[in-house]
Amino acid sequence: MSFKSIVFFAAVLGATAVQAHAKIYTYLDADGVRHFTDVPDDNRYRLLVLSPHDMTESGDRYDPALLARATQYDAIIEKAASSNSVEPNLLRAVIVVESGFNSRAVSKRGAVGLMQLMPATASRFGVSNPFDPKENVHAGARYLKFLMDRFGQDIRLALAAYNAGEDAVDRNGGQIPPFTETMAYVPKVLRIYRMLAQQARST
Repeated sequence: MSFKSIVFFAAVLGATAVQAHAKIYTYLDADGVRHFTDVPDDNRYRLLVLSPHDMTESGDRYDPALLARATQYDAIIEKAASSNSVEPNLLRAVIVVESGFNSRAVSKRGAVGLMQLMPATASRFGVSNPFDPKENVHAGARYLKFLMDRFGQDIRLALAAYNAGEDAVDRNGGQIPPFTETMAYVPKVLRIYRMLAQQARST
């Protein structure tokens, strides 16, 4: 896990948890110490969450206000995870990467909502309104569970299939397809998933 990724996702989690200050700023001092604040008092601070390099899979910049209100979906995520035997923090990680908790997100390819369901996937799992957070997350959880079972509980392959499609994984001999997007997507989701899990263990 790169230090840059740790810093970014730690700030995302901080914004989500406190719900008070949406924007998180950071800088690394000469001694290698990372500083965070919501009230920058030094010109070395840079806005972290809205870095132009940090985009959701839907193609949007991260909105700190949405991240700050992410806990409003906790009950939905926990229920969907429990119903489908999927870890809730894995669902959260997918949502952060896919939509940044923007329930109205629509990608250029037509993926919709919190978990960025493609129309065919939404239809396959009985979704009537993919913008509805409850329907979207429950269908996304069912799909993720299906993929975990299909690929022998290999979370890396399940995530690759979530991003690129089941057939793409099959065509690549049961390995992560060599697509630039997918090869970046899988470790990105895993990084935030592990960070969420670590945070949960330490509280």
